[in-house]
Order: sequence, then C-alpha cells, then structure tokens
Amino acid sequence: MTTSTALLFADLTGVAVFAASGASAAVAKRLDLFGVVFVGVVAALGGGIFRDLVIDEVPPLAFADWRYAITAAVVAAAVFRLHPQLARLRTTVLVLDAAGLGLFTVTGTLKALEAHVPAVGACMIGMLTAIGGGLGRDLLTAEIPVVLRREIYAVAALAGSIVVALLSTYGHATAAPLTAAALVVFALRLISLRRRWSAPVPTTRPPRTGTRGPQG
Repeated sequence: MTTSTALLFADLTGVAVFAASGASAAVAKRLDLFGVVFVGVVAALGGGIFRDLVIDEVPPLAFADWRYAITAAVVAAAVFRLHPQLARLRTTVLVLDAAGLGLFTVTGTLKALEAHVPAVGACMIGMLTAIGGGLGRDLLTAEIPVVLRREIYAVAALAGSIVVALLSTYGHATAAPLTAAALVVFALRLISLRRRWSAPVPTTRPPRTGTRGPQG
C-alpha cells in the first residue's frame, strides 16, 4: 500500500468515525433525519476543510472527492437508522470522538508536512484538523465545545501531532508507527476521561474584605 493510499484510507476512516460521533450526538438531541446527517457531515468534514484551506489545497478534498461527503452522509444516516441498537449513546459518542481525534491528528499533521509546512506549523494544523469537527458538532448541538472545557482534548491531539512530526523527521513515517501515534491520542483521550484528568483552570477566591476602624 502506497503512502497516498494509506493516507486516503485513514482520512476516510476518520471521516466515518467523526460522522458517527456527530450523528450520535445529534440523535441524543432528538434531531430529525436531516439534522442528524447535517451534524454528522459537519463533524466529519469540518476539520479536513480547514486543513486543506490552510495548506492551499483548493478545492478541499471534502468538495473535490465525492467519497468524503458520501461516506459522511451514509454513516450518519446509518446511525440515525440503527440508533435504537446503540446502547449508552454518550459512551458511544466519546469513544468514536476519541478514535476520530487520533486519526485526524495523524492525517492532518502528515498532509501539512507533505505541503512543506514547518514542523511547528504542521503540529498546529494537525491539532486543529483533529478538533475542528468536534467543535462544529458541539456548536450545532448546543454544547460547550469540548476543547473549551477542562478535559484533555486539544492537548491529546497536540501530543499526537508532535509524535507524528518526530516520526517524519527521523524517517519512520510508515503505517505501523503512525497507527501507534493515532492509538496514543486515542488512549490518552479515553484515559483522561476515565481518570478525570483536566487542564488547570483559574481559581476563584472571594474578595478580601479588610476591617476598617471607626471614622472620626
């Protein structure tokens, strides 16, 4: 399998996973069929569209290659049809989202590196590619975006993109190491959820009230 074929396969797998994640979130909000498919497509394609626009790949693959939109729409429609058999939708959404996060981190970073973006910029593009779909999904389903909460989300994607950039720098950007990088992101996201790891947040303290002596 060539590198381009492997990237396409990983990209479409990420599209399918994020479409299922977005559709599951929409089903949980009791949207109609069009709403479920729309949220699924936005979740699946949003990050990739951002990535392609940034690296000047116009039109984005989501528009230029019919397989992307069709994959997203078909998977979202399937989730709508089969959702009674999907127990514990919240858990399903979280697992699918973690898988999509790992896959899009890898493909986003690799495509940026192939476009001759420097490593630091490629890591940022990889992270934004990974979190873009989830951001769109959460906004459309009236949720506070995961990336803005205390949870380890964007940090997991950034860590994975750094691993991908290092593998590429040292000539190890082959299928097995890249799969391992995606699994690192996936595992880090799920472990952080299970152990309730979170990023630091500002501490809120009540205003200090000093005592003042009698006036006079």
